[in-house]
Amino acid sequence: MAKDIEAAAAQEGGEYTAKDYSDPPPAPLIDAEELTKWSLYRAVIAEFVATLLFLYITVATVIGYKHQTDSAESGPDAACGGVGILGIAWAFGGMIFILVYCTAGVSGGHINPAVTLGLFLARKVSLVRAILYIVAQCLGAICGVGLVKGFQSAFYVHYGGGANELNDGYSKGTGLAAEIIGTFVLVYTVFAATDPKRNARDSHVPVLAPLPIGFAVFMVHLATIPITGTGINPARSLGAAVIYNNDKAWDDHWIFWVGPFIGAAIAAAYHQYVLRASAAKLGSSASFNR
Repeated sequence: MAKDIEAAAAQEGGEYTAKDYSDPPPAPLIDAEELTKWSLYRAVIAEFVATLLFLYITVATVIGYKHQTDSAESGPDAACGGVGILGIAWAFGGMIFILVYCTAGVSGGHINPAVTLGLFLARKVSLVRAILYIVAQCLGAICGVGLVKGFQSAFYVHYGGGANELNDGYSKGTGLAAEIIGTFVLVYTVFAATDPKRNARDSHVPVLAPLPIGFAVFMVHLATIPITGTGINPARSLGAAVIYNNDKAWDDHWIFWVGPFIGAAIAAAYHQYVLRASAAKLGSSASFNR
């Protein structure tokens, strides 16, 4: 049985020797000096551009699918055309994989206010950086959906604008629960894929962090598209709601902020205080680390 790296060293005199991996120090709540660094603004720009590209590709895929499966436009066999729900899920998951891979070294590759909130609660980013990231993500999402409307103006409004809405037959409570659970899966995966303890323990198993994160988005879309169209990203929902500007989209919009933020907070707490709680933190015996 593989030993736990954090407790790998023998216990001497009731104390553990140093672990062979290092956690980054907690980010300060407010770091005024950070505002003077170009690296912060470069990261904000990266978040803006990544979220713009994410919304452009994914919403264009949704609009294209609805047009291809419209029997009035594509004939009686239209239902067999298009990429289908599977293809839409792949578009979202694949773009997250690509964009996280491209921006992780610059901004961390958040591309989602819920992910940013989760990392802020875990003290991975400062409040200043978190606020700027969320603003950039929302603006990028609005611009990305605006491009889709500009390029597909004949179809955009007719096919729902890619906006997240609660589908018929589901209550608001069900939609909220779906968003909470879906975002929990995503943010939990982000923490697990970037955990320095896991990387040290399983260094013989190379894991490209963007891959499981993209797969998490893909799987959540498969489960949640029939309920809410799948938000799990407040910026994605806001961008489509602003450009589409439909009463139904705005009526349900709160679900796509409250649900993801609750899910992100739960995932951060679960990872930080349950999975990463060492025996020393819990004041318990070495049996926790066996």
